[in-house]
Amino acid sequence: MTDGADRTPSDDPDVCVVGAGPAGALVAHDLAKRGHEVVVLEAGPRFDERDRLERMERSIRPAYGPQEVWDMGGERDAYTNGGDRDYPLNAARVKGVGGSTLHWQGMVFRFHEDDFRANSAYGVGSDWPISYEDLRPYYARAEEELGVSGADDNPFAPPRERPFPMPAFPPSYGDSIVAEACEELGIATHSAPNARNSEAYDGRGACVGYGTCKPVCPSGAKYDASVHVAKAESEGARVIDRAPVQRLHHDREGERITAAEYVTPDGAIHEQRARQFVLAAGGVEIPRLLLLSRSERHPDGLANSSGLVGRYFMDHLFAGAGGVLDRQTRQNHVGFVTTESHQFYDEADSEVGPYKLEVLNYAGPSPVELACGGDDWGDDLLERLRGAYGNHVALGGLVGQRPRKDNRITLDATRTDDLGNPVPEIHWSVGDWAERTIRAANETQLAILDELGASDVGTVGPADTGPAYHHMGTTRMGTEPAESVVDPYCRTHDHPNLTVASSSVFVTSGALNPTLTIAALALKAADHLDEDL
Repeated sequence: MTDGADRTPSDDPDVCVVGAGPAGALVAHDLAKRGHEVVVLEAGPRFDERDRLERMERSIRPAYGPQEVWDMGGERDAYTNGGDRDYPLNAARVKGVGGSTLHWQGMVFRFHEDDFRANSAYGVGSDWPISYEDLRPYYARAEEELGVSGADDNPFAPPRERPFPMPAFPPSYGDSIVAEACEELGIATHSAPNARNSEAYDGRGACVGYGTCKPVCPSGAKYDASVHVAKAESEGARVIDRAPVQRLHHDREGERITAAEYVTPDGAIHEQRARQFVLAAGGVEIPRLLLLSRSERHPDGLANSSGLVGRYFMDHLFAGAGGVLDRQTRQNHVGFVTTESHQFYDEADSEVGPYKLEVLNYAGPSPVELACGGDDWGDDLLERLRGAYGNHVALGGLVGQRPRKDNRITLDATRTDDLGNPVPEIHWSVGDWAERTIRAANETQLAILDELGASDVGTVGPADTGPAYHHMGTTRMGTEPAESVVDPYCRTHDHPNLTVASSSVFVTSGALNPTLTIAALALKAADHLDEDL
């Protein structure tokens, strides 16, 4: 069944962008407003904003799983695991206009200076071919584009050139309790910048406190990439949804990309030609597409003369600790992090990596979750709410992962998706460096909980850690074609008209949420593409 939309190729556009998440949307908008003709191919559908309240309700009802909120799963999204640990890929992916920003938490940080020089600073991985200073003006532009609420109160953050676009959200009541314990222990706390409106900004209203930011913001106060998709379209860009790209084609010499082959819901196969191509489909689907595009000239896949496409897959890992206090914490009054500590971030070395601490003011069940999760009614429900709600406290930590060549994305020829293509196979393990860092974060968290006098304390540590779903490293950046996939301009070494705008170009992971760095790199890549065009 089709919806009547025109999904035939555009005639001779300047740029074809694959993926309508944050990177693709920013590139498309930036180039379209400069007068270039842009077409965007997105594998998933357009989601109607009017459905967001219903999706929010779906997210809190126990009858629905997290993948059902944004219609993920099935053969379209099939994958396999081949590593030491199973990687739950679909637990935090969204295929559709807006991408995974539709259900992200919205935390945005600039990487620290040493994140770009990890090998020089503490002997891990490789240095990036660009520095913080190279990306600094693009970080400022990214904060303006996304709309970031923050304060210049983090003594450990890299230098800034101007204030955040909006003031920071104030700390929650639970934050203030944890901050007192941190002060006693000599641990500095500070605000956390968020890509959500603390006041009206860019035509969107201020946050109204639904508290369901992850997986859905019904009000639109939290940024998602559909904002820039709409802006790109207003500047003349064309966005084709439900058009999964199957492979890329190249010229006779095997150097320039000539077309992106995609399939529409009616089963028709089309080829979108363009002068320049931008891959912005994320750290799993980008290497998969390059590997699926193998040819006689490139039997190992496109952009893969180094053999590194898909390799150095990284994620951030979670370290956590929580407990119960003998006083109210007003848990879940805020659905996102407002207080952090980066005090331990720059103490990284070859033994223990960087990590940041987060005060999880949404720890513990909310009244809605408690009410929906049981069979009690009336006075019995009220009694259960009084006993189970209001005194939970928890701390989270984000831990970096060492880039390891054997952590990688490959193709699994034994299983195919709904269109008959081999699915991605994920080879993923945590590694000793990350495990030691998680233990260090847990020790700090337990010290804070002990200072608070918490009971019923539990931890999430190395044995049961999970990913933050930040896919990085599978088309790494570098100056040497034999040791990287893209150059410092995010162009592939092998194909001069193929650019990658994604966290897949990251050389190291740091331990900070990557979306602001993705946005900054996308804006930088758009500048270079404009010069080429």
